[in-house]
Amino acid sequence: MTDRIAVLVVEDETLVRMDVVDQLEKEGFQVLEAANAGEAITLLVNNPSIRVLFTDIDMPGGMDGLMLADAVRKRWPPIKIIITSGHWEMREQDLPVEGRSLPKPYDAQHVAAVARELVASV
Repeated sequence: MTDRIAVLVVEDETLVRMDVVDQLEKEGFQVLEAANAGEAITLLVNNPSIRVLFTDIDMPGGMDGLMLADAVRKRWPPIKIIITSGHWEMREQDLPVEGRSLPKPYDAQHVAAVARELVASV
């Protein structure tokens, strides 16, 4: 189905990632998943249909979620960005890129609603 919104979920905690992926799929999204920024970049390069990035801030490796969001904004400006964290309290005006911030724990239906809202605001 090409009319489904493609969302890339980037979350290093496997169970958290599996849960949000499952919930977003139930909400009708096409979902791709990555455990870190490196995997996310590879998926972005190979999947031009991705319209929303949903990323955690804290991830292992050399690039956290904020750096990933910045890289995505520069390379793929049309992609909408949602950033989440259980440790950082971020307001939208404090984000390094235009996007939305959702604290953990989050409700997958709220994530879905925000993703739809961002895509509709194009």
